[in-house]
Amino acid sequence: MAQPWIDKPKTDIFFILVPSFFVVAVVFLFHKSLKDIEANYSFYTWLFLIVFIDVAHVYATLFKTYFVPKEFRKRRDLLILLPIVCFVIGIILFSFGSVFFWSVLAYIAVFHFIRQQYGFMRLYSRKEVKTKWSVFIDNLIIYTATVYPMLFWFFSSPRRFNWFTEKDFIHFENQLLLEILGWIYGLIVVFYMLRTLYMTIKIHYFNIPKNAIIIGTFLSWYFGIVYFNNDLVFTLLNVISHGIPYIALIYLNEINKKQDVDLGVLNSIKGFRGILLFIGFLFAIAFFEEFFWEVFVWNEQFSWNDFDFSNWQFLLVPLLTVPQFTHYLLDGFIWKSK
Repeated sequence: MAQPWIDKPKTDIFFILVPSFFVVAVVFLFHKSLKDIEANYSFYTWLFLIVFIDVAHVYATLFKTYFVPKEFRKRRDLLILLPIVCFVIGIILFSFGSVFFWSVLAYIAVFHFIRQQYGFMRLYSRKEVKTKWSVFIDNLIIYTATVYPMLFWFFSSPRRFNWFTEKDFIHFENQLLLEILGWIYGLIVVFYMLRTLYMTIKIHYFNIPKNAIIIGTFLSWYFGIVYFNNDLVFTLLNVISHGIPYIALIYLNEINKKQDVDLGVLNSIKGFRGILLFIGFLFAIAFFEEFFWEVFVWNEQFSWNDFDFSNWQFLLVPLLTVPQFTHYLLDGFIWKSK
């Protein structure tokens, strides 16, 4: 059985599979240096990680939906109504307070991040012969890799990093529960390794990309949340492992492999110059959005001191959240089937 690459081995490995392993290696090799970078170069880490990867990957969804004529016609009602619904829901959530708003959005974001890893695993197992038992085991493994670190976050003492804000998640410290969950986690990891070894010997086949996704997920989520207790480390592992593979998937699977008739004007972003235009657009619109966040809400990297926008937060925050909120929900529809 051939390996189920999305595009080609080199591009899949470099842009989708390697990021998790690469960042884990960087964290271990340069852990001490990261403290200095976090303290003295916060603007550049914000620009590279938050703007150019995290926010940019949200807008990559445009190249599978709004910018593709065929896809837009197919999901016209959904694509028009969903941003409006997200804005309205955002206003309702914010009416209960900013803490409640960001908490709900954080839980939705976590679910989205978990489901992306599940989606990649399913994509790379599409050629396998499946049974109910094998599907259950695969699901158990990928959800263990993602859910256990989040449960550790919820039930341990407060971490030195946040998803959005300090009070995103409800915490309930329970050491006994953590020990039980840790044993279950360890047993499932051992079970995964033994089963993979057994199946490889039995069928004489090892699914490289599927297992790389699973192992990379285990590494990035465990070391980003459980092992290290550092804001920059969490951001590096969380953002790079999620954002870069998503952007790559959009370009490789939704642009590079599509026929010209499906893409319309997006044919202009094929080839090397096209890739630069694609990345340049994502960087530009991400910076544009984040600039408005800074000016109107956060005032951390940029500020507009002549005006006070605090009385408009109930509209500005839900409005500025529409792209990412829509991205979280829309991803549940656009990847199901073609």
